[in-house]
Amino acid sequence: MRINSKYKAYFFIGKMYLFIVGILLLSCQKKQSKYTENQVFKYNEHSNITTLDPAFSRKQAEIWATNQLFNGLVQLDNNLQVKPDIAKSWQISEDGKTIDFTLRNDVYFHKHVLFGKDSTRTVSAKDFEYSFHRLIDKNVASPGKWVLNNVAYFKAMNDSVFQIQLKKAFPPFLGLLTMKYCSVVPKEIVEYYGSEFRSNPIGTGPFYKKMWIENTKLVFRKNTNYYEKENGKQLPFLEAIAITFLPDKQSEYLQFVQGNLDILSSIDASYKDDLLTEIGELREKYKGKITMQKSPYLNTEYLGFYAEVDTKYPSASILIRKAVNYGFDRKKMITFLRNGIGTPALNGFVPKGLPSFNNLKGYDYNPDKARELIQQYKKETGNINPEITLTTNAQYLDLCEFIQQEMNNLGLKLKVEVVPPSVLRQAKSKGKLPMFRASWIADYPDAENYLSLFYSKFHTPNGSNYTHFSNVTFDKLYEKSIATINNEARYQLYQKMDSIVVAEAPVVNLYYDEVTMFSQNNVRGLVINPINLLQLKRVKKESKDTN
Repeated sequence: MRINSKYKAYFFIGKMYLFIVGILLLSCQKKQSKYTENQVFKYNEHSNITTLDPAFSRKQAEIWATNQLFNGLVQLDNNLQVKPDIAKSWQISEDGKTIDFTLRNDVYFHKHVLFGKDSTRTVSAKDFEYSFHRLIDKNVASPGKWVLNNVAYFKAMNDSVFQIQLKKAFPPFLGLLTMKYCSVVPKEIVEYYGSEFRSNPIGTGPFYKKMWIENTKLVFRKNTNYYEKENGKQLPFLEAIAITFLPDKQSEYLQFVQGNLDILSSIDASYKDDLLTEIGELREKYKGKITMQKSPYLNTEYLGFYAEVDTKYPSASILIRKAVNYGFDRKKMITFLRNGIGTPALNGFVPKGLPSFNNLKGYDYNPDKARELIQQYKKETGNINPEITLTTNAQYLDLCEFIQQEMNNLGLKLKVEVVPPSVLRQAKSKGKLPMFRASWIADYPDAENYLSLFYSKFHTPNGSNYTHFSNVTFDKLYEKSIATINNEARYQLYQKMDSIVVAEAPVVNLYYDEVTMFSQNNVRGLVINPINLLQLKRVKKESKDTN
């Protein structure tokens, strides 16, 4: 690989950075058992990590880290199905409001030193009772307390049974419990460290925190007491995880292609054309050296129309909303502007990757139909020069300009206004934008999470309905769906709701995002998933000379 002077500087800085932190890492290993390079998994977190407390694991960087350290009652598999974790089983009452979790008896908190003594103990239902009380404690102010908004009460019935009573039936609730916010933590450790629990985490996960030099290096070691096994072998397979914090994505990329990092989890404009072809495939020079994995990502990118605009504004007409939906080529947009990363949104608002996705027919590219709808609008309203304004941030300007050019060619003037991300968020929340770019990333793996954006009682600021879409039939179906416990019956209701959204066109679906992960070719067992959760407990590294 040829590297210009700018990249040489990044490479030199990165090498020196890793050399220094390597010395630090070696110094902390003198009293530890030795392990080889192939037993250490290395990745970089350019956005930094500010806490290892699961109650504050809001950003992906913290979620990835705390996922190695903590467990909850339940967990998701790679197909987004809820599976047992510390709870080995559960029973749900007929009315769907009471859930009794039966816990395993072989789950231990990480070994730790407390009051000068080495200590560890098994997890009991009382630990979940404490952890949930902490999650909703106003003094703690966890950003994840909303997860328990629908909970009437929770209680440890005995050491091994934990009961949750819901205010009303809500079938996606088990999915909510898989979030890291709901991890179990030990009362005595949290109370001992107070706010410093953020940097002294004690959990039950496959790894424990060994060293953290903030903004420099974070090291996790294998938890030898971890309870999960695979084919009779105890997890995890790795001995350690080493996380660096190079803030520059170009430097991170160079460290990866030089083999100093095991994964690269993002694609940046500064290097995407060096790594990928126009259609999203690995460049020839990296084939055999790097493995690329793709998976649907629970993120729908879209344009929203505010429903409560003046009736004379063009987007108040369904003719104009449908014209925009028909008027640009999503496949072309993904190929040339995103190097093939993402799936053109030719279906409903609910993205691929969810069990209820059913290939509902949405809007394909039909410029003749779009032109016909625009002409019909002009004839019916007498507005021969309709103009609408689309507000976006700079990151998505190229996509919006592509749509702008297509619509202008069809006879609808589309003006693109660029504002800072914070201004865009505030303005769309307050209903100040007739048309805006937005995205929705799922908090939990159920289509209700997406369809709630169109429920009339959730109009902003009372919820996430930014478009202020209202439809009586949709509302009735939504209310019925959240009371329907049977999955297949609920999925059918979801699909009917999604078809209403397609028919009324309050949004323009752009694309369903994809998780793209690059790894060194000696990494085994790394599986990506639609919520982009890093799972390392089953990962192995082989010697490169065996490949």
